[in-house]
Amino acid sequence: MKKIRVSLGDRSYDILIGHGIIKNAGAISRSLDIGKDAVIVTNKTLAGLYRKPLERSFAKAGITARFELVPDSEKAKSLIVLTRLLQRIASYDKNRSIFIVAFGGGVIGDLAGFTAAIYKRGIPYIQIPTTLLAQVDSSIGGKTAIDLPVAKNLIGAFYQPRAVISDISITGSLSLRQVKNGLAEIIKYGVIKDPRLFSYLEKNYKKILSHNKKALEYAVLSSAAIKARTVEADEFDNKGRRVILNFGHTVGHAIEAASEYAGKYDHGEAVAIGMIAASRIGLELGLADSRDIGRIMCLIKAAGLPVAAKGVRLSRVYNSLLHDKKFAAGRNRFVLPVKIGHVKTVSGVPVDTVKKAIQEVIKKG
Repeated sequence: MKKIRVSLGDRSYDILIGHGIIKNAGAISRSLDIGKDAVIVTNKTLAGLYRKPLERSFAKAGITARFELVPDSEKAKSLIVLTRLLQRIASYDKNRSIFIVAFGGGVIGDLAGFTAAIYKRGIPYIQIPTTLLAQVDSSIGGKTAIDLPVAKNLIGAFYQPRAVISDISITGSLSLRQVKNGLAEIIKYGVIKDPRLFSYLEKNYKKILSHNKKALEYAVLSSAAIKARTVEADEFDNKGRRVILNFGHTVGHAIEAASEYAGKYDHGEAVAIGMIAASRIGLELGLADSRDIGRIMCLIKAAGLPVAAKGVRLSRVYNSLLHDKKFAAGRNRFVLPVKIGHVKTVSGVPVDTVKKAIQEVIKKG
């Protein structure tokens, strides 16, 4: 089991990465002394697969385990689902010492984390991410949120978990599409911070797609370390350093919102398209070398990720873009590639340039 420390003073925690470590979830929770009653927020599919081993793990540690099931889609991140979950937890919480376990992908992590942040003004929680995307990105850093119809993640809080337990063996059951979603975020890390990781992906992306344990562990460790160091430098995203993690997400989130979170494009797929759009903007502004932009586009395409969106309207994407919480004082803000391993945050990109880039990644029909 490998360990990455996220150093945030009294909010510090460990990211634990390994194979088969889900069996240690109870012991890890007990060592943190965060409570004796675990409320495990997950979905029906995951509960069917992992309920018994999780119950055994927590029981062995002297911790009760209650499962709360939520929908298996982005629509779980809604006010309705949040309210129902809070009511169920409150009904259960009688003379108990509760902590929350987010057992699932990014959607469950966001919902469960936000629930922990606001219930009783904050109770402990841990993340057990079950998707590659969540293991490399959303489970780390304490960003929790739910969506509004106009845009993603508009209601949220910074609230750090007490631990992140990333069991790489769980990713072996993921579909190819789910692995590709995670790979999109890993590509992002290579572009924003790590040329070595990017080169590794160019040579080994097929191994990741085929669930190669060694390749997955390298990718998860590298990505988690970048995320941890970035969060340490700018925990609350107010120093201009954490914003680099949004490369590809500005247009990506707008595509998800314009699609009404209907599953047409999963998060990683939307981010892949967003990275293409950001790369085109960077090229148009003369920030990036065409060879590096070509490498980014080639890797995204080779990995089987979409390079354009179909069935969404430019006007809806652009309207969703205007609600982006990363924009400030009425000015847009984009993370744009300069070269592999280095990006730049640019505000006030000309509207025509933005619309042109979006138009180029939207297919008609």
